[in-house]
Amino acid sequence: MTRDDVIAWCLAQPGAVETYPFGEHVLVVKVTGKAFAYIGFEENSIALRCGANAEEAATVRERHPDAMRPMGYQSRHGWNTITLDNPIPDAELHELLSASYDYARS
Repeated sequence: MTRDDVIAWCLAQPGAVETYPFGEHVLVVKVTGKAFAYIGFEENSIALRCGANAEEAATVRERHPDAMRPMGYQSRHGWNTITLDNPIPDAELHELLSASYDYARS
């Protein structure tokens, strides 16, 4: 998936809101007031919540060690940074996007 594909998917979700709390270069997509995707902190990457906590997010990272890493201090809350030019299949990236969206809605 490209960055534009990710943005389009995120904004197409029910209740999704486009915000720029860190300036115009970082898009944070929220639902119910909670972020579910950070796009633009780093070139060609996104950050998603990949688990309920750091341990769950680490398990997801183990499947794609070359494409994912912890998202700074947010990693303790289950967030990973994902490089978009990676070997993660689009179907799995869609699953990760959906899971992050679901975490924000709960």
